Amino acid sequence: MTSPQPHRAALSRDHMETAVRRYFDACNAVDRDLFTRVLAEDVVHYLAVGMRGPVVGIDPVVERWGADVAANSSSWVVDGVFADEHTRTAVCEWTSFKPGLGTVLRGVEVYRFNDAGLIDEVRIYYASRRDDTVPANELEGYPYAERGFAT
Repeated sequence: MTSPQPHRAALSRDHMETAVRRYFDACNAVDRDLFTRVLAEDVVHYLAVGMRGPVVGIDPVVERWGADVAANSSSWVVDGVFADEHTRTAVCEWTSFKPGLGTVLRGVEVYRFNDAGLIDEVRIYYASRRDDTVPANELEGYPYAERGFAT
């Protein structure tokens, strides 16, 4: 006889979308309190190859994005969030402005939520191979402005 699975509270799409948007607010404000409202203490943030990841824990996440804001005047804009309550997963398409580097990055992150409704995993994917030698890392030919994305 198998043990019953523990009850997992449902997470609404709205809850997950709000958490993702608050995560970006926390990144832009470099505000640990905001991060603790949406991230699990043991969150793991996976990064693209060459970015020295993953980043594990709230404090290292705050330090990592805080350093980026300080060094590059970085900011992030949420272009869209899509969530599935059945898999407790959300996906966010975003734009990152880095005036200190003179670049724009675009990408997608996948968020996994734990039983408490907090993000416990973030996986980052760039729209293209990250290239700091070009002014905008984007999908070639994609009509960002026409589709309502930040430019």
